[in-house]
Amino acid sequence: MTVLPPRAIKLRSGRHLSVTRLGLGTAPLGNIYRPIPEAESDATLAAAWDCGIRYFDTAPYYGRGLAETRLNRFLRGRERNDYVLSSKVGRILQRTSPDRMVRQTHYFDTPARDIIYDYSRDGILRSVEQSLERLGVDRIDLLLVHDIDPITHGSRDASEAHIRVLLDSGVKAFQELLSGGVIGGVGSGLNVTETTERLVEAMDLDVVLLAGRYTLLEQEPIKSLFPLCQRRGTHVFAAGIFNSGLLAGGSTYNYLPASGETVSRAQRIGSVCAKHGLALAEAALRFAALNPAVAAVIVGAVSPQEVRANVSGFAKSIPAALWAELKDQGLIDREAPV
Repeated sequence: MTVLPPRAIKLRSGRHLSVTRLGLGTAPLGNIYRPIPEAESDATLAAAWDCGIRYFDTAPYYGRGLAETRLNRFLRGRERNDYVLSSKVGRILQRTSPDRMVRQTHYFDTPARDIIYDYSRDGILRSVEQSLERLGVDRIDLLLVHDIDPITHGSRDASEAHIRVLLDSGVKAFQELLSGGVIGGVGSGLNVTETTERLVEAMDLDVVLLAGRYTLLEQEPIKSLFPLCQRRGTHVFAAGIFNSGLLAGGSTYNYLPASGETVSRAQRIGSVCAKHGLALAEAALRFAALNPAVAAVIVGAVSPQEVRANVSGFAKSIPAALWAELKDQGLIDREAPV
């Protein structure tokens, strides 16, 4: 069982990347929700590789560096040109003692490191240096600005202040890293459509990784963001397509317990899927991939079984009648490409 053929994407640097249409997101391997044993992490990464996945997305935030460290162990010894790797900037990790560490919501049993937000030139260079050490590689294919949005920073004003630092100073780091061959391309990694649009308009981004906003529950990006990306030549990676678990049999939406209304909507979508002989998660995987603006879909996993289920669901053929019924019932946007 292998994933669909890769898609070649051209970066503004002139470099081309061959990105598998299904990528592995490593937030779960940073011990999100629960601690993941090392052997289980290794087996999950091995299953992804065996299934043909060659795109791995990570970030310093995922388990305070734990996900990057686990990728290091798995990728060590593999040909560097055989896979595509993205990581993120905006947070610097600083060693501290366990008793003084500020608790990181949703992550458990992580290294004792404090998080410092920094989108400046020096902050980005320092973050990349730390990531290269944790990953054990000499370059990162795609470097993404992480969580520079009002939700993360508490207000629109705080977000905008960080964006100004990024545009006035941080972009200089990207230029230096690109010219030095340390990174291949630049992008954003956000959960907020509006802030993503702000960055696409202000910067020459190669990719946007948008988490949780283009799913069976939400299609807002087709109105403005996706057309903007297509006009700007910016590739879209759809992540968080299960809305942090609700569309894959879980109970969380945006990393919090889902409201009754949201659960009810997911159940209605699931009922239509079942009527057509499909699981809700299978339809969620295919839905994101069918949008022509989406170059890759990124899904996390914590076991080989989850990896194989995702790969199988991603390859499913979905009857047109399912999409038509979802649209007729007002459960997905009528303009959503299917």
